[in-house]
Amino acid sequence: MVSKQEIQSKIRQTVEMVRRTNPIAGSITNSVTINFVANAQLAVGGSAAMVYLPDEAEFLAKAGGAMYVNMGTLLPIYEETLPYAAKVLHETGKPWVLDPVAVGIGSLRTQILQQFKEYKPTIIRGNASEIIALAGLWGLDGGTDESNVRGVDSTDSVSAAKTAAIALAKWTGGAVAVSGETDLITDGSIMAVSYGGSHFMEKITGAGCSLGGVVAVYATATSPFIAALTASALYNLAGKRAELKVDGPGSFQVQFLDELYKAKAEEIAGNSFDMEEV
Repeated sequence: MVSKQEIQSKIRQTVEMVRRTNPIAGSITNSVTINFVANAQLAVGGSAAMVYLPDEAEFLAKAGGAMYVNMGTLLPIYEETLPYAAKVLHETGKPWVLDPVAVGIGSLRTQILQQFKEYKPTIIRGNASEIIALAGLWGLDGGTDESNVRGVDSTDSVSAAKTAAIALAKWTGGAVAVSGETDLITDGSIMAVSYGGSHFMEKITGAGCSLGGVVAVYATATSPFIAALTASALYNLAGKRAELKVDGPGSFQVQFLDELYKAKAEEIAGNSFDMEEV
């Protein structure tokens, strides 16, 4: 297994490369959090571009370094845009991040997520219930056909999604990040658990969605596992620091963006995490 020191070195290199090169990571994301996703991507050193239309999604899929696909507030046009973008990304070998928001709710959402199975997202980021439900939809270990997703909220613990996360990572050949009180990140061979964050993250809209957008930024510069772990480490560090400076969710969101921007590569790499083989 790769040592913790080697992982930390790769995290530092990833953060520094992104801030030096300002890579573009396009997003097809939900209307509730689009502003926060873009601002978070900018804060970490990336370049943001938000699209809805199929031809624009194709352009970004080919021109950008990576792409973020969020299944939140679906629009009718997404029935065409999302599978088309995923197909182009898969065929061109570009990394892309899937956030299966509210998987199991509605026939269109289910249909699109089922199509994504063959296009193998590079990184899947979601809460525990979403990861378990997606594994169930795709017929993989650890999944269930009965969704415990409540809107965008999880009713399962992060540890309960371990088997599903490993199965999804093995299927895609990429990585899976399960967000919660602690974050679980796996590539199917090794697993990391990242610590920190803030209780205020549950009180603002877009903490998870913006994390997915930041994962996509880092995916332009490194492997799927390191991209997901780097983003999780940064979010846990920034959340922990922001909470110490505020007394409510409104000010937390502003301070959190500042902490994303201010965090140094060495500090992000040094945020607490454990590793094990799976």
